[in-house]
Amino acid sequence: MATTTRPANLDVASAFGKASSQFKGLNAREPGQWPLLPKVCAWLGAAVAMLVVGWVALVSGANDELEAARSTEPKLKDEYRTKLAQAVNLSELRKQKQQVQEYVTQLEKQLPGKAEMDALLSDINQAGIGRGLQIDLFRPGQIELKDYYAELPIAIKVTGRYHDIGAFAADIANLSRIVTLHNLSIGAPQKDATGNLAMEATARTYRYLDVNEIAEIRKSKAEAEAKAKGAKK
Repeated sequence: MATTTRPANLDVASAFGKASSQFKGLNAREPGQWPLLPKVCAWLGAAVAMLVVGWVALVSGANDELEAARSTEPKLKDEYRTKLAQAVNLSELRKQKQQVQEYVTQLEKQLPGKAEMDALLSDINQAGIGRGLQIDLFRPGQIELKDYYAELPIAIKVTGRYHDIGAFAADIANLSRIVTLHNLSIGAPQKDATGNLAMEATARTYRYLDVNEIAEIRKSKAEAEAKAKGAKK
């Protein structure tokens, strides 16, 4: 008995025709009324679109992080080189630190303590008398407190010969404690025919503050800052 077979190409064409017919006359405003195949295609299209958008956002964020990392790379390299140089020269840096500390200690020793101020004032006064100068004025002023030291200005007026005044200034500079002269003014005194000169100046000497004084200064500053902030509110 003879049999007949439908060509495969006819089945494919028929299936394609049925599928394409489902896409004809679709109402975009009523997707719920679409046939199954258009709905599936729409869902797949939406899913693909969401995946693409998510991928683009992910890649964009990763790219921003990459650019940020690239921008910080030169800075990190410079920091690495700096720290590497410090590590290589660590022993030398420690020696320099020790030298600086020793120098600071020497300078602190040149600053009199609170109990030594009277002796220093006496040394300044005796330096003028020792050079044969007439002490017309020797008046310590108000102590000015700094962060770690106190500064004492002293108004000075002496009368004497030019060379004696110069020697007196040199004696002040060579004292074991730090004393500096400011606002020097030298001139002939009025109604004086002896040829003497008068020198007016402000001598400034310094003393270190002890731990209790530093703590008190910091406490006062903190209280002042707190009051200022409260006043602003």
